[in-house]
Amino acid sequence: MISHPSRHCTVELQALPSRIGQVRRIVSAHLRYWHLDPLIDRAALGVTELLTNVHQHARPDKLCTVELELLLDRLTVSVRDHDPRLPVVEDMVDIAPLATEGRGLAMVAAMSESWGARPEGEQGKVVWFTLPTVAGPVTMPARVPRLVTGEPSARRFTEVEPALDGARPAHAPARSAVVG
Repeated sequence: MISHPSRHCTVELQALPSRIGQVRRIVSAHLRYWHLDPLIDRAALGVTELLTNVHQHARPDKLCTVELELLLDRLTVSVRDHDPRLPVVEDMVDIAPLATEGRGLAMVAAMSESWGARPEGEQGKVVWFTLPTVAGPVTMPARVPRLVTGEPSARRFTEVEPALDGARPAHAPARSAVVG
């Protein structure tokens, strides 16, 4: 019998789009196992953004390590890669309104308690963020930006009918190989 489940998970991968989805499912499964369901969406978003940065920018390769560590009241999610260049946070005023890149680290900063990057010499760098495991007060931004046009709003997404029995769809199963 295990009285204290492990609160550490490490996944090594190549940051390719298909693998990023797998890691997102692994992170979700571990947080569910650790009974940290309220953190799943933010942790999955954050790890997706960090892995996307590795996929788009890391050199010489896309090999990286994702690490989850739960200590006391804080979950730390980190991504280690072999590129020693530290990430640069774009100033939001410099990003075109319809640009498809440049907001990832700003989103990580907005949804996390803290985040950062540290060099690891010639071995590369680690980019990380933390999430509190204890729910704190929710703060809303002072102003939520919205798209304003002169035309009537058109439906931009397809509406999906709810399930007849009201049940939520089941989560996809995840498989994990815990290293270390």
